[in-house]
Amino acid sequence: MRILESRSEEESFRIAEELGKKAKAGEIYCLEGELGVGKTVFAKGFAKGLGIDAVIDSPTFNIVKEYQGRFVLYHFDVYRIEDIDELLEIGFEEMTGNGATRYVLLSGQVGLRKKSLLLPSGYALIKIWIKASSIGK
Repeated sequence: MRILESRSEEESFRIAEELGKKAKAGEIYCLEGELGVGKTVFAKGFAKGLGIDAVIDSPTFNIVKEYQGRFVLYHFDVYRIEDIDELLEIGFEEMTGNGATRYVLLSGQVGLRKKSLLLPSGYALIKIWIKASSIGK
């Protein structure tokens, strides 16, 4: 396990951008965190690292957005998903099994264990939170 500490949005963006630059096709990255901790900032940096120039915003109401960079990025936000069947209905298994790099946002409120039933083994879990004693994440 690696712990990276960020003290600003800019630093979080740069950390995520470096991860995106190192990402390989077929890898799955899950970001877990409560509302407002900086998951979208992290997603923007990750996408930039993949060479994606599009505007990245939270797919909360769409559940998933697709972007083209070095390879396809599926950006899921499953915060409001309460049933695995809802993920199946939007094609989650098909999108996570086609060799694209995926960035999957999971909220701590939803529960990783419930969603991980659909994820292949070997995904990277990134937890983000705001430390009580500082602004850092």
